[in-house]
Parts: sequence; structure tokens; C-alpha cells
Amino acid sequence: MKIDGASIGERIKMLRQAKSLTQEELAIRAGLTKGFISQIERNLTSLSVESLIGILDALDEKPSTFFNGAFDEKIVFKLRDRVDLEMENVKAFQILVPAAQNRQMDPALLELNAQEKTPEEEPHEGEEFGYVINGSIELVLGGKAYKLKKGECFYFKATKKHYIANRRKNKAYVLWVSSPPNF
Repeated sequence: MKIDGASIGERIKMLRQAKSLTQEELAIRAGLTKGFISQIERNLTSLSVESLIGILDALDEKPSTFFNGAFDEKIVFKLRDRVDLEMENVKAFQILVPAAQNRQMDPALLELNAQEKTPEEEPHEGEEFGYVINGSIELVLGGKAYKLKKGECFYFKATKKHYIANRRKNKAYVLWVSSPPNF
């Protein structure tokens, strides 16, 4: 776990040094050994909650302050973070930001070959947004078809059945965002 970019051990070391304590002094105050403190600071061992609380007490640090920022959300997602999702009749559908159940939006990259279409989605709560990155698509919403080409986008409340189709001969790529997540 990282806290403001530092591991727990690195954070403990920074706090110890900021208070001008040696490893031995911290160990004595926390009722631990100098060797254990050294291993913690170098991330060579894990520590129990009890040991961590003892160290934080010795450093006069509240756990809430120590962990402030520990669970910062991930901001940048790499190609390796993407999750391939199998979807009937669709060549490629990738969830771009994993763990959508903890988020308000669920962005995905949809690749449709010629004549492919997504399964028809039943009405659901929320809204959907899509941006055509390349190619052209047809959005069918409540039985009405909307044609979109590269650079165009759609936005709708998902209160009607809907799906996306590629009626052309070339691939189409769509950035598709559902809120709340339902992919």
C-alpha cells in the first residue's frame, strides 16, 4: 500500500526521521526490536495492526492522519489495466477503468467489425454517452435509429431498449460511458 507515493515502511521512516528518533529509540518506545523497525522501514516484513498502532503511538501520530491519502484513487490507467469483456456478436469490448462498482461511470472501448452489433440492452437507470472515434455507427434507441460518424457523439437516458450497430464495411470504434456502471 502506498501513502502519498510512499510505502507504509517508507512513511514510518520519514516520520521517525522528522521526529529525530533513531530506529532503536522508536523500537524502545513501541516495545519492538530495532531489527524489526529496520525491516519495516525497508519493506522486508509486514506488520500487524497492533504493531502499527504501537509505532504510531510512539511517533505521536494518529492513524487517521497517517493514512490520510492512503487510499487515493488511481488516476492514470495503462493499457494493461484494461479488462476484456465478452459480449455476444462483438469482436472487442474493453472496460477501460476496472472496479466500476466503486465509481459513478464505466468507460469502455467498443470495436465493431462490419455488420456487428451489441446485444440489445433493456431499459435501466442512468445515462449513456458515446463518442465515435473512428468509422460510423447506428444507435438504436427505443426502436428509432440514429446514424453517427467519426467525431460525433450520443448522450441519452437509458429508459428505452438500445444497442449499437455497425452497418458499414469498415471497423468502428466507440468510446462508450455508462453511468452508473452497468457493463
